[in-house]
Amino acid sequence: MRGAVLAGNRLHAHASPGRAPCLNASSLMPLQFISPLMTKTRLQLGLLLGAAAAVGSALGATPESWAGDSPLEVARRLDQAFVQVSEQATRSVVVIQVTHPEGRATSMEEVHPFWEFLPPEFRGQMEKQWQEWQKHHEGSAPPMQVSSQGSGIIIRTNGFILTNRHVVEGAESITVRLHDGRRLPATLQGEDIQSDLAILKVKADDLPAARLGDSSRVRVGQFAIAIGAPFELDYTVTFGHVSALGRSYLLADASMDQDFIQTDANINPGNSGGPLVNIDGEVIGINTLIRGLQTGIGFAVPIDLAREVASSIIEHGRYQRAWLGIGIESVRRRGDLQALKGAAREGVLVTLIREDGPAYRSALRAGDIITGVEETRVRNEAELKAAIRNRPINEPVTLQVRRVDDQFEGHDLQIRVKPAPWPETLFPIAVARPSPVDPMERVGLKAELFTRQLAEWFRVEKTRGVILTSIQPGSVAAVKGLQPGDIITEVNQTPVSTPGELREVLRQADLAKGITVNFISKGTAQFVILKEMGD
Repeated sequence: MRGAVLAGNRLHAHASPGRAPCLNASSLMPLQFISPLMTKTRLQLGLLLGAAAAVGSALGATPESWAGDSPLEVARRLDQAFVQVSEQATRSVVVIQVTHPEGRATSMEEVHPFWEFLPPEFRGQMEKQWQEWQKHHEGSAPPMQVSSQGSGIIIRTNGFILTNRHVVEGAESITVRLHDGRRLPATLQGEDIQSDLAILKVKADDLPAARLGDSSRVRVGQFAIAIGAPFELDYTVTFGHVSALGRSYLLADASMDQDFIQTDANINPGNSGGPLVNIDGEVIGINTLIRGLQTGIGFAVPIDLAREVASSIIEHGRYQRAWLGIGIESVRRRGDLQALKGAAREGVLVTLIREDGPAYRSALRAGDIITGVEETRVRNEAELKAAIRNRPINEPVTLQVRRVDDQFEGHDLQIRVKPAPWPETLFPIAVARPSPVDPMERVGLKAELFTRQLAEWFRVEKTRGVILTSIQPGSVAAVKGLQPGDIITEVNQTPVSTPGELREVLRQADLAKGITVNFISKGTAQFVILKEMGD
């Protein structure tokens, strides 16, 4: 995902008195003002009337009672609805302040994690401060205690607070500030790395718990209101709509377990852990990711998953997932399967089977398409993960599978697998810094470690190199003729044998100048130059 940023807010570094200057990003970041919703045509006012009818219950009025109202009066009623929802929901939102162990910063990027997003004039100002410090302290790096700030939601009246894991990751101390101004020390009760969620506990009772909604009922186009503390600006409310559902390709690590709600309500660093609420004031998601700054593209973890994880952490101290030990990809994302006779048109392709996983001991094969779990239909990765996530460990589960034979005929099978607990060694690391652009994504290809199963699926001879499993339509790789099943052996005259090696070579390469690729396609060694289109 290009420009993805975890919406945490590690924004300033405090130095001891007489040492380093206090660098506060919120004072240096240019502010963007959000224009109010404007209505310029009768059509827009008509749409507002329809929207206002949807919130009639919140205002104690019925659509029929508004029939004689002027368009301006309808707009005022809708305006008041947003005010009431914001006031109600904000009471359950907390500001989370975190301090991290003291260390020595060696670059401006360590002091300011959103460095790459700052305008040049602000970078220059901060670099000048940095140089002045080093000049007067013989070039030494200043000792500083890094602070960060995020948001959270009170989910139980006895002091349990839900937030993002990356907000409190590596914290030395955590302080929660309530809406009434009280500051309370908080302890980390538990965390779930794969969903990037965490639970905090403060010693307090009778707190205003948020109303948790039902994210399975959320629909594209509904109003969405984001509440949090972006850029250290406490209790900021922005509103927009639910832009999309089921966004599950935002993070490079496939083990991350989220199926994001996308919204155009402004989400910025510091909003992490805060709520995305609907027009009834119910929490429908936990604000987590943004795509760039001020783009109007934000992402929230659905509240159904967050509720599930939170309850397990509160009751048991952790959240345990069932694991099959397979690599998966939606059939819809694989254009090469759409034309394959016998293949299912919907489902999840098994791209690999780990030798240390439970599926390796079953009849499941790489190349199989999983279409259901027991009686539950699955159409994409998120649905398969949801169907497996809470299955009892070591108890057999039946997978509905479509398998294509050598004659390209499809056969429907039922395969039993005993899920195992998710191995701790596979847990990804969540960081509160901008996520780098995946260099494979930049050229439009996806590659896997060359396994026997993939060789059988693509009907190629196993050799040294990495095998392409999908190509993004219209990408540089697609334009140059690369196809799934091709085997990349060298990039810029550097041999590659793992996806990690390929990714690293591509990261160092210059697509504007051109990247040479040696590959094998249908048994024939070939050569191509990948270059930015339009050059």
